[in-house]
Amino acid sequence: MRVGLHVLGIGPGARPEVIRAVAKAAEAAGFATLWAGEHVVLVDRPRSRYPYTADGRIAVQPDADWLDPLLCLTYAAAATKTICLATGVLLLPEHNPVLTAKQAATLDVLSGGRLTLGVGIGWSAEEFGALGIPFARRGRRTAEHVAAMRTLWADEVASFSGEFTRFDKIRVNPKPVHGRRIPVVVGGNSDAALGRAAAFGDGWYGFHLPAAAVPERLAALAVQCERHNRSPRALTVAVALADGKPGMLRELAQMGVTELVLVGTPQDDPAAAAAWVDELAATWVLEDDLATSER
Repeated sequence: MRVGLHVLGIGPGARPEVIRAVAKAAEAAGFATLWAGEHVVLVDRPRSRYPYTADGRIAVQPDADWLDPLLCLTYAAAATKTICLATGVLLLPEHNPVLTAKQAATLDVLSGGRLTLGVGIGWSAEEFGALGIPFARRGRRTAEHVAAMRTLWADEVASFSGEFTRFDKIRVNPKPVHGRRIPVVVGGNSDAALGRAAAFGDGWYGFHLPAAAVPERLAALAVQCERHNRSPRALTVAVALADGKPGMLRELAQMGVTELVLVGTPQDDPAAAAAWVDELAATWVLEDDLATSER
């Protein structure tokens, strides 16, 4: 069982000195992954419903700083050597897949092959409208974008013809470090999101899930994998819990979860932020070490 941190890129976690302090402390403390999510725009009075809270409202204030996740993680990569990096999640249908493939491969190369690309389809119609991108069929657009990016990463001279993306005999470099491939993890808690993870993902990222919901969602993921002729064991499973508590890591591992992701907000002061990371590690990473040694 790995333990990751989803704490960078928003509010205090958007300050460069805090990013550097948190990243260094997380690596030293044994955390597995630094996660950073994305919204290009927020609006003061959204009509769209946020899918991860009961009241349909996102907790982040619309005037908060929110960094681009690939740039944020590039900065974190420069301050670290071994900790993995993951977008959690990049709203892929809002992006040009050719440009995103190049940006992701660039970060992968600069970090020495540490990137996992978490992707999602997005939920804010207002955000898509501001970007001039259709909100409808964004799930299909996401699947096609992933296929196009994998083609660009794998092929020296790449061609692709789809509904939303077409290119012919182009070169996009650099290539990802490990086998010309970057792991793609699909975020979202719905049945449709699980279907996308099973259809084309290397893993699934469940966000703000109640702990009691994890077994049912994993069972649903297994059903989707069967439909797509895949083994659930072929997918990594990361979950960020709405009510996580120390002591549940062994149970989560037995269910098939490969990484528990802790979500939080660091302090404004870099030293205090680093101490906060150490406290989290003492509670969670040490607890995982003890559970592993007992097994």
